[in-house]
Amino acid sequence: MTRLHRLLGGDELAWLVARVRKRLERGEPLDITVTLSNATEAQRQAVHRLLGRAARPGRALSVSLPAVDDTLRRSGAHPDGLGPAVLELTGPLPVAVDVEAVWDRAFAELTDPRFAEWALSLRASGVVKRLASAAQAADLLAALNVVVGNLPSPGEPIGRFAARTTGDAHALDDDRPLATLALRAARLISGLPDGSGAEWRREVWASVGLMRDELSTTVIALGLTGHPGLEAWLGQPVHLTLRQLVRDPPRLAAPDVFVCENPVVVATAADQLGPACPPLICTSGQPSAAVMHLLRLIVSARGTLRYHGDFDWGGIRIANVLHDRVPFTPWRFDTSSYLAAGDIGRPLGGVPVEARWDAGLASAMSRVDRRIEEELVLDDLLSDLSV
Repeated sequence: MTRLHRLLGGDELAWLVARVRKRLERGEPLDITVTLSNATEAQRQAVHRLLGRAARPGRALSVSLPAVDDTLRRSGAHPDGLGPAVLELTGPLPVAVDVEAVWDRAFAELTDPRFAEWALSLRASGVVKRLASAAQAADLLAALNVVVGNLPSPGEPIGRFAARTTGDAHALDDDRPLATLALRAARLISGLPDGSGAEWRREVWASVGLMRDELSTTVIALGLTGHPGLEAWLGQPVHLTLRQLVRDPPRLAAPDVFVCENPVVVATAADQLGPACPPLICTSGQPSAAVMHLLRLIVSARGTLRYHGDFDWGGIRIANVLHDRVPFTPWRFDTSSYLAAGDIGRPLGGVPVEARWDAGLASAMSRVDRRIEEELVLDDLLSDLSV
């Protein structure tokens, strides 16, 4: 056994050799003191033999790497010092990898020309580096290229689409790296605004023909035409699923559509107006992916949306969501309509919020301090629908 192995090669100094090796791999200098907490008596004695000094009291053991380097050189155990000595014990350092070249090859997998500029911004943002290592990135971006190359889809469940394009039915589940990137690409294809939350993700997927929870997310409609299935139920409210709207959308001819927040408006309109009721859609509170998909179909058919909701802070927030995503004209849902309703309703509660379509509405509501739900103005709404 060589003198070097006798000095540094034992189990008691393995921690010290490992510390030096790690610094060498990182390209860090060996001009520091390293410390081992809770050192054993054997480890203390090994340092004493190496440096010729008595161990200090306490559980922590500190070793000056320059002192070890000097000892190895002066003793002749290794004339080149500590760094080369550790490499002799543990083997040469791995060949340096050109990391940027690896990332270049990874992003070269994203060949769809629609995403050339987006790929540059994606790389600059560092999103992919947070989702995958350089070694994993090529496979991730190659899978992304296949996914986006098949978008938009003619309409299919997202799990089946994922299985068809990637071989993994769960590849586009919310917690998967591929889903994070593919959702961003889908939003780019559809041109939808940025957002968050489960319903927004459903909207984005649906906008490129991919359905998630396609049977459970629905929209209530009355008086829509343009499809035999709808016309058979003319005069009766129908629940349309996201699947129906994506796979077999109604053929809308620039309709003027009324939109309300509460199902009671639709039910009452069906009772009193029946087939004479103009197209009426209900958001049922916060709009679902099915609601948003149908509203966008109407807008894309050059239709107009006239919206009414509850005059309370929750109703204003719901209307703001719609206002940010689709153009609408307020339907008795502005400052003048609120003030004209008179002294009805209960006192307002909750945190005020500005109405993005009417700068004066929030201040008027705060001043009058009355919440006016749609049920309280049903006669006015039905009068408009009767025209």
